[in-house]
Amino acid sequence: MQDYRPQDSFDEATAEIYDADLRGDESATVDFLAGLAAGGRALELAIGTGRIAIPLAGKGVAVDGIDFSEPMLARLRAKPGGERIRVSIGDFAEVDVEGSYRLIYLVFNTLFNLLSQDAQVRCFCNVARHLSGDGVFVVEAFTPGYLYRLRDGQYVDAEDIRARQVTLDVGRHDPVSQTLAESHVVLTPDGGVRLYPIVTRYAWPSELDLMARIAGLRLRERWGDWRRAAFTADSRLHVSVYELG
Repeated sequence: MQDYRPQDSFDEATAEIYDADLRGDESATVDFLAGLAAGGRALELAIGTGRIAIPLAGKGVAVDGIDFSEPMLARLRAKPGGERIRVSIGDFAEVDVEGSYRLIYLVFNTLFNLLSQDAQVRCFCNVARHLSGDGVFVVEAFTPGYLYRLRDGQYVDAEDIRARQVTLDVGRHDPVSQTLAESHVVLTPDGGVRLYPIVTRYAWPSELDLMARIAGLRLRERWGDWRRAAFTADSRLHVSVYELG
């Protein structure tokens, strides 16, 4: 995507609507993570508006976060309980925090917001340095197999249709760079057009496992969703848990 900057995907306009359309698996996500935290400290990479961190903290888990988007963090701080979460400003690939954690996690394809393999490997390595001896790193990400069924490597999907508003998801896939350039396009009757761009650099689960090995981590378990469904060839996402060793 020409002239794209990651900041464009997490500006004030995006922060304003980010929590408007939740996926419905937030409670399952929080329960899964709380079980792994087991009373220890947790760190969310790209904590955003706190849609997972705040309810996780509500279960008694001491949650810290890291993010580069001030508009997203302003939403977090404005929520009840958000003021109790300690947040560092910066690139989550650098994991620029002190101390160690029982749980470090990222959700909703966030790892793929790092747009090179080097950056993703660096994230794994930095996470490994901040895990306690019994700590785990949890990664949620989509499985990219469906991208290879696209016609000419692109698509237009009707994401949401209402009487006075239509939202399209427009994307182009580059299998060489393993990138997906998307824009969510909102059309209104007054001629208004709003664009919400995002570029991701995806990786197959096996590639993530190799990144983990480079960082001194190994796969402990992998699930097809946050409710621990089996991970199969039909799974559209995976939840992978890595440990030291």
